[in-house]
Amino acid sequence: MRFLSACLLLSSLVVLTACSSYSPSTDWTGTSKDRVVAHWGQPDMQRQLPAGITRLEFPSGPYGRTTWFVDLDAAGQVVRSEQVLTEKNFHQITPGMGQDEVRQRLGRPGQISTLARSRGVVWSYRYESAFCQWFQLEFAEDQTLRSAGYGEPPECDRPNQIVIPF
Repeated sequence: MRFLSACLLLSSLVVLTACSSYSPSTDWTGTSKDRVVAHWGQPDMQRQLPAGITRLEFPSGPYGRTTWFVDLDAAGQVVRSEQVLTEKNFHQITPGMGQDEVRQRLGRPGQISTLARSRGVVWSYRYESAFCQWFQLEFAEDQTLRSAGYGEPPECDRPNQIVIPF
């Protein structure tokens, strides 16, 4: 029993350490683009925003629960960084928005599914939550948002789950 507890504790520490290495450990304000890219790798997307701001997008992958937006000024220095996959940001997404507008607010989705009979697509975003859920957006054929809400990702469907008490 002690061996099992020790293994579970060690596994938890490894997972927490791996997850924390992707998020900023300090305030990145004033840091150069080169240092950010050296830490996180090449961004998934780079966008030009008004006032000479360049936004770098760093999603943590299809099963990741974070997407970081790092904004750089014209000199290539970080002026802001934010983890955008939050319920606060999800509540700002409204029907009628276009796919590009949603992508500018949340980054790329972790999964895209096509609806039957060419009725559109569903974008799914995993995010950090106390519950096993993701945020899903249904886009019509014309690429405008039809509906949005929370659902349960496939990895949460565990009918034969074994629970180990602590």
